[in-house]
Amino acid sequence: MLQSMIQNGVWTLSLDGQVLLEHRPDRPFAVTLRREKTYSANRGTVKEQVAELDRCPLTEAAPEGDAVVLTGGDHCLRVTPRELEHGAVLELCGEAGRAYTFTLPAEADEAVFGGGEQYRQVNLRGERVVNLVSEHIQAATVLEKALLPRKLYREKPHSRIGSYAPMPVFVTDRGRLIRFDTDSDGISDFGETFSFTFDACPASLTLLRAEDYETLVRALARDIPNRQYLPDWCLEGMILGVQGGGETAVQKAFAMLDAGAKVSAVWCQDWSGENRTAMGKQVWWNWEADEKLYPALKQTVARLRERGVRFLAYINPYLVKDSRLYKECRDKGWLITRQDGTVYHIKSTTFEAGMLDLTNPETVTFIKEVLIKRNMLDQGVSGWMADFGEYLPVDCVLHEGDPARLHNRWPVLWAKLNREAVEEYGAEDVMFFMRSGYPGVQTYAPILWNGDQHTDWTKDYGMPCVLPASFNLGFSGVSLVHSDIGGFFTFLKIKRNAELFIRWMEMACFSPLMRSHESLRPWANVQFDDPEVLPYTVKLTKVHTALKPYLLRCLAEAGEGLPALRPDFWQAVDYGASRDPYSYFFGSELYVCPVLEKGLQYRQVFLPAGRWVHFWTGKELEGGKEYNVRCRLGRPPVFYREGSAYTDVFRTAAQAGTN
Repeated sequence: MLQSMIQNGVWTLSLDGQVLLEHRPDRPFAVTLRREKTYSANRGTVKEQVAELDRCPLTEAAPEGDAVVLTGGDHCLRVTPRELEHGAVLELCGEAGRAYTFTLPAEADEAVFGGGEQYRQVNLRGERVVNLVSEHIQAATVLEKALLPRKLYREKPHSRIGSYAPMPVFVTDRGRLIRFDTDSDGISDFGETFSFTFDACPASLTLLRAEDYETLVRALARDIPNRQYLPDWCLEGMILGVQGGGETAVQKAFAMLDAGAKVSAVWCQDWSGENRTAMGKQVWWNWEADEKLYPALKQTVARLRERGVRFLAYINPYLVKDSRLYKECRDKGWLITRQDGTVYHIKSTTFEAGMLDLTNPETVTFIKEVLIKRNMLDQGVSGWMADFGEYLPVDCVLHEGDPARLHNRWPVLWAKLNREAVEEYGAEDVMFFMRSGYPGVQTYAPILWNGDQHTDWTKDYGMPCVLPASFNLGFSGVSLVHSDIGGFFTFLKIKRNAELFIRWMEMACFSPLMRSHESLRPWANVQFDDPEVLPYTVKLTKVHTALKPYLLRCLAEAGEGLPALRPDFWQAVDYGASRDPYSYFFGSELYVCPVLEKGLQYRQVFLPAGRWVHFWTGKELEGGKEYNVRCRLGRPPVFYREGSAYTDVFRTAAQAGTN
């Protein structure tokens, strides 16, 4: 039972005796502020400068019907608590034009997770988490890493790394879930207390308590419906990242099939054309089949389908300057503009593009009916990367709405548009994947991917960072995530060799989806069909395909809000039990210890409580102990629960990877 009590100026909100919130005059729950903020943006990276003009703590608490009114000076905040199954939602009614800081108590060693896609670490205690959708990759970091000797490069801390998909949703290892319903940008500070500052008053604050993470993420999925999914064909092998034209895609796919690999699809991001820049091989942002590279796209798709291989494309909400579709949309007023009415160009690496206005119903109809349905779905395309979504300038002019307030919501509008096009077309076996997001993206995007990792081993931007990113997304309500096998960003000596690609492929094998990327500079990086890599591509795609019955279970749980990838302390519900920030439960029955360091032949593994079976050898091991496990290429340390209902599936999959 939810109880709200004010006594001697202290307001306490509790559920069944558990305190959810405590407000005291000397430690007020809310402070209101007036601030001036200026923004600057460069290639999607948004920076802010804030000047605080006044601050007013709301120290006094008084009942008013079902609500509690907090006041201070001439300012007030109305808080109306409503009971939920595992806590409460507090409806917040503040003053327009004011910022707000909310403070919640915290235990000394209470760990914090979530915040959307946070790459550097899973425990955010002691950190400041920015709630502003932004580009992840920093040009200065790339140059530093590329030009300095490897031993001189210093991996970047959490504070230096942006997020494509931040979310004001947090879970602690004391069984708390904290969620603000707001589109406003802000800062969450996890110091001695937990404080949350937003440029505008959130609509509500949800506070939940439970004894396990599963209960909390299920409750979150009831609040924000999770409709993530993968069509059945996605589980039939690896999606091969291929460029170079229709004939090249067919030849590479058929060669892999003939070599014995399991191939579910080819993903040809250059279907609309190639854009060579100083950075590498990029896409010509004009969303129709390129006449030179893909002159007969529908026929190419049909040839691939004859051998069970799907075709995936690429799209984003921009059009490269002076392309055919850019000119058409510019002339019809479907691109965002500057205050003077000229097209507002955004810059990606070295070229400029116009941004489609997702607040204009005519623009949305054009994207769905022409760019997606006619230009892709009518050609037989089974999916696409729905890229970007994080570049909306806060000083642009939209058909409708305030861009500063829509900046964080923009990726959700982009996801919603894509999902509606798929459902209106009746394409039940079509999927798309996104990198940017905000709360609600899990209602529309079938699966997210971790964005543009560097093609290296570094923990800040390389292969390891996708795991904290995936764990934090899981705590935030996004249950299906995957990454580009091999990474994307490559420059000078930042490039992958066979070992890195194979290790990344091992990790992807034990994840919801296997999909490779040729990288920004394909000629400088090994690919899935490199002679040194090919045998492992064949074996690992067979393993992943043999796991399909278990993958289906993980997908079913994902629809209930349970993340497919869960950190090593998930079972213990105690961050103090964590022994390895990069090992993870894949579903509930598999425990995976990916190899994230160059040259390893053995890896230290601490098994969680219980009895476990080594995936490759069948050796039984006792949990709660540390082991030195052999990890030769193609056979990462993976374990399954003794007595699992999927034991036969795991044995079959292991055999597929050893034959």
